Amino acid sequence: MLTLSNALRYFLYRDNTDMRKGFDGLSGVVRQALNKDPLSGDVFIFLNKRRTQIKLLLWERDGFSLYHKRLERGTYELPLYNGTHGVELRSDELMLILQGISLKSVRRRERFDLTKNNLQSSLNHA
Repeated sequence: MLTLSNALRYFLYRDNTDMRKGFDGLSGVVRQALNKDPLSGDVFIFLNKRRTQIKLLLWERDGFSLYHKRLERGTYELPLYNGTHGVELRSDELMLILQGISLKSVRRRERFDLTKNNLQSSLNHA
């Protein structure tokens, strides 16, 4: 069973991925294209060209886990991005993608965000 947690970080690789790649091939993509460490405990997300398949790669203390899903109908939606190879997602955004809910139709209500608050206060004190 796939469980998504706010305690993990999720990185979506924006380019097309050959779904024949396994643990080692996807780890190489994480290192080469995303400049991340596949052993970090972060979750790395890959989609095929047609966006009908998704793979999630995760290092779990004693080995890699790989979640692979193929849609029988429809496609996965990609979030808007700034043009880089990878984009960080929140766990709820990934769940919406997996469930087929349009990200464009989702509106977030304002919430406190410690990272934004620290960034804003450091800018004000500079």
